[in-house]
Amino acid sequence: MTIRIGDTAPDFDCETTEGPLNFYAYLGSAWGLLFSHPKDFTPVCTTELGQVSRLKEEWAKRGVKVIGLSVDPVEFHRRWAQDIEQTQKVKLNFPVIADHDQYVSNLYGMIHPNSGLGNFTVRDVFVIGPDKKVKLTLTYPASTGRNFSEILRVIDSLQLTDKFKVATPSDWRQGEDVIIEPAVSDQEAKQMYPKGWRAEKEYLRYVRQEDLKEATS
Repeated sequence: MTIRIGDTAPDFDCETTEGPLNFYAYLGSAWGLLFSHPKDFTPVCTTELGQVSRLKEEWAKRGVKVIGLSVDPVEFHRRWAQDIEQTQKVKLNFPVIADHDQYVSNLYGMIHPNSGLGNFTVRDVFVIGPDKKVKLTLTYPASTGRNFSEILRVIDSLQLTDKFKVATPSDWRQGEDVIIEPAVSDQEAKQMYPKGWRAEKEYLRYVRQEDLKEATS
């Protein structure tokens, strides 16, 4: 099964390092970040789990619930958590799914036949909105650690564009100018953004992010 942007994220029950849980119940009305690892005790993934744990306050600030996945059993995960704490100097602070039967991996298409990993999951990322729709999918090679600062940046963009009729330009960062969607006419834009906007082309109109808040007040 291939999960694409806009698809409904499949629900599932699973065993995790924090006990049994239902995915939808765990997410509640929050945003979700589901990310997979080929197996426990792998070097790149050890650094990633440590980094995600360090970013606990950043996920909370954005209302994001994080959950990891590996095909190894819970007892392996708990031993791995000790290694993570020892080497990364931070405690694992989110659940990791023990997908030993590969049910979730297959449900989300995490086992790619040409990855060279056999029956292990590839390193996928899924960002899921409060509506349980998939907003982002990423697949990383085994040799390249994930950039979670970039994933946070994308979540900032997704949350902003989910609320307003805007898009974010290349390399956009929180607080920078955004782009008015082409579907919004100039007449609509005048009502939405009375302070105006900067037009470089008729289809490329920039508005200050701070004016988005004023437009809804």
